[in-house]
Amino acid sequence: LRVVKFRRTGESSRSDEDGISGEHEIQIEGVRTELEPVELEDGAAVPKEFANPTDDTFMVEDAVEAIGFGKFQWKLSVITGLAWASNDAMEMMILSILAPQLHCEWRLPSWQVALLTSVVFVGMMSSSTLWGNISDQYGRKTGLKISVLWTLYYGILSGFAPVYSWILVLRGLVGFGIGGVPQSVTLYAEFLPMKARAKCILLIEVFWAIGTVFEVLLAVLVMPTLGWRWLLILSALPLLLFAVLCFWLPESARYDVLSGNQEKAIATLKRIATENGAPMPLGKLIISRQEDRGKMRDLFTPHFRWTTLLLWFIWFSNAFSYYGLVLLTTEFFQAGDVCSISSRREEVKAKCSLTCEYLTEEDYTDLLWTTLSEFPGVLVTLWIIDRIGRKKTMALSFLVFSFCSLLLFLCIGRNVLTVLLFIARAFISGGFQAAYVYTPEVYPTATRALGLGTCSGMARVGALITPFIAQVMLESSVYLTLVVYSGCCLLAALASCFLPIETKGRGLQESSHKEWGQEMVGRGSHSPGVTRSNSGSQE
Repeated sequence: LRVVKFRRTGESSRSDEDGISGEHEIQIEGVRTELEPVELEDGAAVPKEFANPTDDTFMVEDAVEAIGFGKFQWKLSVITGLAWASNDAMEMMILSILAPQLHCEWRLPSWQVALLTSVVFVGMMSSSTLWGNISDQYGRKTGLKISVLWTLYYGILSGFAPVYSWILVLRGLVGFGIGGVPQSVTLYAEFLPMKARAKCILLIEVFWAIGTVFEVLLAVLVMPTLGWRWLLILSALPLLLFAVLCFWLPESARYDVLSGNQEKAIATLKRIATENGAPMPLGKLIISRQEDRGKMRDLFTPHFRWTTLLLWFIWFSNAFSYYGLVLLTTEFFQAGDVCSISSRREEVKAKCSLTCEYLTEEDYTDLLWTTLSEFPGVLVTLWIIDRIGRKKTMALSFLVFSFCSLLLFLCIGRNVLTVLLFIARAFISGGFQAAYVYTPEVYPTATRALGLGTCSGMARVGALITPFIAQVMLESSVYLTLVVYSGCCLLAALASCFLPIETKGRGLQESSHKEWGQEMVGRGSHSPGVTRSNSGSQE
């Protein structure tokens, strides 16, 4: 017979024991409930009638840990990954391909080219908090479905934009929809057992890398023949597949518990247990209804204030540096090397301020190689994040990116340039992935979507500013541009070290710190003679 054990911290295990029949054991930080009398630390025994498992209680965290990782999570991984690949990665990668094309075709000055990129991030920045609030108030699945359909609609319309002003507005509306994509991570994380959470969220980022690579390959095939309009339309179509698969997605059981929908939460947990072929824990599911969800003030309580402010800067720096590097890659490849950029800019100004260059086949090839750096970035982060922790992983990623940025000061050839850009992009994408692991873990369920949404919003502020550094400031001084990116990442590395909470080995919190203690004390009252606290002590 399978014996299921789970702890309040979230660790779970299953084992087969010979000679035991019909017995279930539930452990919550040392508090044990069995069919037989239970020995306490002082030698006293709890009567059998109080040890009946059907009188015990469990939380969603306990059920998720007991059921474990299985077929349900594999399906959810593919669907969540599709959201990342189609809704975020492909739409973001378009920016570095579309900008030089429209610069030449519509004879746009550099500030209008930068604005075309920035307007997407304006939309994302303005909507990220809104999508987080919707997900906390009305459900993770609801917010995700609306944002995907929104992006699909305006993504296709972008391909029919007749003039610059139209594509500026439509791409801004696309960005508004993309702002809801991070909520797929919130939904995904809330179905994952603790031991698998970091690895799974990081592996989901592989789909981001797949999306960027697919977009470059699509551009290679489409741009020379059909042009940028068909590229925009075809890039939006994978969202249609995700919109259909959304009907399979369940709502988060953690959200259902907080919204007081016990029956729906139990039905979801039973569905997961059935698909995984695992038993449900015995007892009654605790409902901790919380009407006041998704409020901005909850991010600035004394327990979370410092964490929130530091995370905002970390997310800002991640996006500022990552998207800056994506845009710089195109500029560097067109120039040949860093030292050629200044001379090339002077020649361009001497001829005409609107002189441009289309991306060549060699540019697309090098863009593909640097895009492939997303994969080793995932592998490196996957290897270190559970060894050195989330905070140190983010700090290391920022430091390596900063060091590679400084090496670009040297007059290096195209091959060495490609290698440095490859390493820098691998580590800054790894830092982004570590932030996506850390942020849902550090906030409780009542504010998890909002916390991730506001962090994503701050990331979009960084992405909004970065085109004016990577494309406009670059015209004045390539070295000043590199100093800005390097310095920003050094400060972000320090911010990562100063984060007050390390979430490695910690279960997802259901409610705020104060409420959590009250909840666990109340939980103990179900079994007379045994008092249960957050630390799992017995009295």
